[in-house]
Amino acid sequence: MSANEPRVLVIEDEPPIRRFLRASLNANGYDVIEADTAQGGMREAATQQPDLVVLDLGLPDHDGLEVIRRVREWSSVPIIVLSARGQEADKVAALDAGADDYLTKPFGVGELLARLRVSLRHGNRRDDATENPEFVVRNLRVDFVRRLVFLDDQELRLTPIEYRLLSTLIKHAGKVVSHQQLLKEVWGPHATRQTQYLRVYMGHLRHKIEADPARPQILLTEAGVGYRLAAE
Repeated sequence: MSANEPRVLVIEDEPPIRRFLRASLNANGYDVIEADTAQGGMREAATQQPDLVVLDLGLPDHDGLEVIRRVREWSSVPIIVLSARGQEADKVAALDAGADDYLTKPFGVGELLARLRVSLRHGNRRDDATENPEFVVRNLRVDFVRRLVFLDDQELRLTPIEYRLLSTLIKHAGKVVSHQQLLKEVWGPHATRQTQYLRVYMGHLRHKIEADPARPQILLTEAGVGYRLAAE
């Protein structure tokens, strides 16, 4: 094992899926640790200090949501959920519990590897987006010091709400952010059911930022769950 290999903890109770993940991740430069129960996974997370956790929700001893909540009590390690539960409510519950991303089984290795790269790249970023004075993706640039937004070096005029919404998505760049989380962070804890606000303002932002708002490349939709700001 190279000291530079990212360490991934796979918590999955199905041996064929563990073998598949181990082979795929090893072949792409990852060091893999395995656990087949929630208790074993939490123990490995505490003792092995992985760079990222890949977690199945359907574990034999505890629900995966409990693993997320317990790990989040002491660690900000990125957590990607892999689950056969494809319902929107399950995805929202996992994200709200503290997961960074969610893939529904069956999934493609290419997509999994892309999600791992994004999570690892942003795993050490603290919640305060303004610790980095500037954010750039594609032709969009945000200057946090001056609170200015540029598209192709032309300044965009954003309303305060639009700027707060964009800044919140940047803070979680590359990650799925649920509707409830966005509403809470942008409008406050009493607005978590006002999803119409989110749709309206996201539409405004897309018309200002995207070349084709109907086919967004930066402000991406996770159907029924939330939004993701493209990180690359």
